[in-house]
Amino acid sequence: MPYRPGSRLPGERAGKLNHLDVLHSPLVNALVRQFETPNSEQEGTGDGDDELEPKWTPFPEGGEPLRLVFAVDGSLQVVGSEGFPTRELAFVKTALLRVDAVAVERLDPFAPHPMRLKDILSEAALYHATAFPLRNLSLPGESNYNAIRKIIFESIKDESLHGEPMSTLKWLAYEKWSSRRPLSPGFQCPICEEEIEGLPYDAEEGECPHCASHVYLSDMLGFHLEMGEDSAPQSVASSYMLIHETLLLFTGIKHYWESNPRLLNRCLFVKDGPLTLRSQYSKLVIPIRRLFQDALARGITIHMFGQEKSGAFVEHLASIQRFAPSGPIVFAPSEKYIRTNVQSAPLRKEPYGLRTNYGSKLFVKLDDYHHLVLSTPIGEYDANPTLQQYIGITNILATLPQLVSHRHECALVPIVLANGVASLSTYPSAQILRLFAGL
Repeated sequence: MPYRPGSRLPGERAGKLNHLDVLHSPLVNALVRQFETPNSEQEGTGDGDDELEPKWTPFPEGGEPLRLVFAVDGSLQVVGSEGFPTRELAFVKTALLRVDAVAVERLDPFAPHPMRLKDILSEAALYHATAFPLRNLSLPGESNYNAIRKIIFESIKDESLHGEPMSTLKWLAYEKWSSRRPLSPGFQCPICEEEIEGLPYDAEEGECPHCASHVYLSDMLGFHLEMGEDSAPQSVASSYMLIHETLLLFTGIKHYWESNPRLLNRCLFVKDGPLTLRSQYSKLVIPIRRLFQDALARGITIHMFGQEKSGAFVEHLASIQRFAPSGPIVFAPSEKYIRTNVQSAPLRKEPYGLRTNYGSKLFVKLDDYHHLVLSTPIGEYDANPTLQQYIGITNILATLPQLVSHRHECALVPIVLANGVASLSTYPSAQILRLFAGL
């Protein structure tokens, strides 16, 4: 590996003629001669396995576009001091945006008029902001470890949002939409590290039965598992952003569920990124799946999807959509297809996304210029769902053409608008935040 450039000296450059040794290697030449070119019948996988071929199908008919769209996005900016020891502070901002799909459809997809955008955004967005001391900073009289725990709890209870994210966290953790009255999901005590069975129903705070330490419902999510006593990695702030985006999105669902559940049949909830909660934060995945199942049992369809903008799935779709028929078409990949073609990995004992995903992958090609990787809930987990299992998929696909934006590659207007509200740029945002923080 070459040396990277520093503040005084340039980086090490690669040799211009070193490839000659590779070309003259007998082993390399022997291996290259053994490579086979796939024929037309096996193009893409090379083994003729029908399950590993994309099975594109036209959009199902009969879908009705959804008028009311909610989109959520978040942004993170870490600023540090220039002196020693280095101090780091993370700023997090999340936003929930409500837009009228009819108004979005009337926008010019190439150059939307700023005043039309202002009208759409007027009184249609709410946002949340907080800050975390990551390194060599803390609250007076508190260790960095306990300070961040307290900040997370207080931030979720944000009074500017009337405490709605905390109410939503309780709604999900205690499954308040049902007649069940369970404890919260179990978690490890952040002080003594013993396992706590769960907090009593509807509790925001409690006491560890082993060490009598004060614990928060937000500790159930497990932020403390990736923190040190005196410092925390940036992943704590990014994990908080992901959790808060999820809570904001389900705040909209909770609002309609408690006021007029039938209105959910007309709404679409959109998230920037996949519908997944990884590692210790996946405790909410099972309650979320149960919510979608219970809604279906009551005749309520919760339309939701997350769009992935980068990663292995996006790269794979870019490589296969060129050879797919003209859109609009859709393809629901099986677990074997994902493991083999996307991840280049063998099938495993635990199915893909069993513990972490509350949405299943979906490849969508709207036209030759717009192709999307979506994840959409199916309710109870299934490693190989059919298109009919994706909740509300007919209406979701019927709505997508109205949401297309040509400002960015494969963009959707609600996500573009939500990002505009939530985003914190490196310049000038980072410089302004550094001055604001006195770093």
